[in-house]
Amino acid sequence: MAHGPRCAAIVGTYLSGKTSLMEAMLHAAGAIKRRGTVKECNMVGDGSPVAKARSMSTEITAADCTFMDDPWTLLDCPGSLEFAQDPRNALQVADIAVVVCDPDPSKAASLAPLLKFLDDGGIPHMLFINKDDTLAGDLGEVMSALQAASQRPLALRHMAIREGDVISGYVDLVSERAYTYVPGAISKQIDVPENLSDDVELAREELLETLADFNDDMLEKLLEETTPEKSDIYENLRNIVATDQAVPVLIGSGENESGVFRLWKALRHDSPDVAKTAERLGIDTGQANVAQVFKTYNSFQAGKISLARIWAGEVKEGDTLGGDRVGGLYSLVGQSQTKISKAGPGTIVGLARMEHLHTGDLVTPDNRDNTSWPETLPPVYSVAIHAEKREDEVKLSGAIGKLIEEDASYILDHNPDTHEMVLHGQGEIHLAAALDNLKDRYKIEVGRDTPKIPFKETIKKHIDQHARHKKQSGGHGQFGDVHIEIRPLPRGSGFQFENKIVGGAVPKQYIPSVEHGVTDYLTAGPLGFPVVDIHVCLNDGQFHAVDSSDMAFKMAASLAMREGMPKCSPVLLEPVCKVYIDVPSAHTSKVNTLITGRRGQILGFDTKEGWKAWDTVEGYMPQSEMHDLIIELRSLSQGAGTYRYTFDHLAELVGREADAAISARKEAMGAA
Repeated sequence: MAHGPRCAAIVGTYLSGKTSLMEAMLHAAGAIKRRGTVKECNMVGDGSPVAKARSMSTEITAADCTFMDDPWTLLDCPGSLEFAQDPRNALQVADIAVVVCDPDPSKAASLAPLLKFLDDGGIPHMLFINKDDTLAGDLGEVMSALQAASQRPLALRHMAIREGDVISGYVDLVSERAYTYVPGAISKQIDVPENLSDDVELAREELLETLADFNDDMLEKLLEETTPEKSDIYENLRNIVATDQAVPVLIGSGENESGVFRLWKALRHDSPDVAKTAERLGIDTGQANVAQVFKTYNSFQAGKISLARIWAGEVKEGDTLGGDRVGGLYSLVGQSQTKISKAGPGTIVGLARMEHLHTGDLVTPDNRDNTSWPETLPPVYSVAIHAEKREDEVKLSGAIGKLIEEDASYILDHNPDTHEMVLHGQGEIHLAAALDNLKDRYKIEVGRDTPKIPFKETIKKHIDQHARHKKQSGGHGQFGDVHIEIRPLPRGSGFQFENKIVGGAVPKQYIPSVEHGVTDYLTAGPLGFPVVDIHVCLNDGQFHAVDSSDMAFKMAASLAMREGMPKCSPVLLEPVCKVYIDVPSAHTSKVNTLITGRRGQILGFDTKEGWKAWDTVEGYMPQSEMHDLIIELRSLSQGAGTYRYTFDHLAELVGREADAAISARKEAMGAA
């Protein structure tokens, strides 16, 4: 069957060997003449300067190739959870995903969020257990661990052949053919080892039973103890993969090029085409020129490139998409771009200089829409940033805006309480990569700090305070006299001002000035922090017919607050967040310890809705304890855990933490 261009996204966890596998696949397809290596930092998938510097994928890398006359685009996606937005975007346009798995069973749980995303989207995928040359234990243990992480049943296609402790090949359980690995070449077909014949027969029966769960004809044949035709098995397998009902599992080693040719063959046979993918996504392909942007690249020299998949029509340079003129079309193999004249359905293409296109945009010649694009990942780590050079301050926000165009899980805001520019993201490395890009691409040196906590302060008792501002300097003087009551309010009430003046003790025109004097003081109370939850009542005062003024009464009110507030037993308030921590159930008890160890309060836990063997733990946690929460959480949950949070309330803070915060504030105010 002839196919148009198809697209496979290569995804998996950090250090599972995705980029090495794509390198081997490109080599097997003849797209590259020589394979690069991690050590030499010359692989197609890690071509950006930041990726090379960190020896890890940090963004989607597209590579066009042809396998057995079929055109393909491979999308190598970052494996680190800190760069998880790009894989989600790539999977939105891929026909199929190759999930690269580490052979260590203990690492299988970290695949659960990725597999859940695939299943929720009905995205066809197959698992490739990589680095099988390092598998010391039983393949069955790996399969059991992977099945625990998968919502869909797994169907093992390969049985390992061992020579001593080393896997030297495999038996394909569908074709019933055996292969032995040949380093750097296509595996060689051999006879099925006699000592494995019984195990192969049993494993094949298990595979067929899994497939039969989704095909009544096959189930009937198995019940009648009739062996299905191989052509029927292949067709059934193809239908099951295309509809994401079950997941085939293959083995091999990308670094050694073992099993890579068979992986290509499986992709070629089982992957749906672009029409099926568009149908799955509900995209109307009945109109001319439909494309979707799934990645944006910004280069200081070359400008903006929008990586898009063509769903329908034939796009040419000079055409209009989403109201923008196509400035150029490019085929990509990593960092290498080749100009092309046109692109048809299924093609992944770089669209040049289309400034108004954004990641997620589904475009026709005149319209743009991104309502069906997946939600952006919520932030879990933050740093306060500033330009090291004053002349770069204006450029900094614009440069970060371009980084956000490339990865929407970066969020920039200006904290009105701490007056800091805060960059949020998915982890320490994620944000460090952003700062590296700012330096490398835009030549902006950026300093970073731990974000300040927006502490507040309030009072615990009420007082009556009198203050007079009187100044005589020749001509008109200044005179303002006020009597105010200061008292605390319940938490969350904010600030209230009340006027109880009767008889004109303070003329009406000066009342707003009294309130302004009070509110000006509230920006920094006795402890140095903004004051909340207090009530101030103006109940008496005096004025002078000549010397009173707005400024005089404002100064009098400010003086009354400055003298009165320290007598009201001021206390420090810290922001407390409600956190929802999601982890595999095996780690729930560790999360409870994590919360209490960070001065938090556990509210309870329940099974995570729609997730197998996952829990959500709810609790309160001070914001000051959350800066590096994600680092410890990922460490204790094998990289799988994550959290969400919202501000909940302010709570009184006493003891060493309060003393340290007040001391730091006074030091900062003194330095300013």
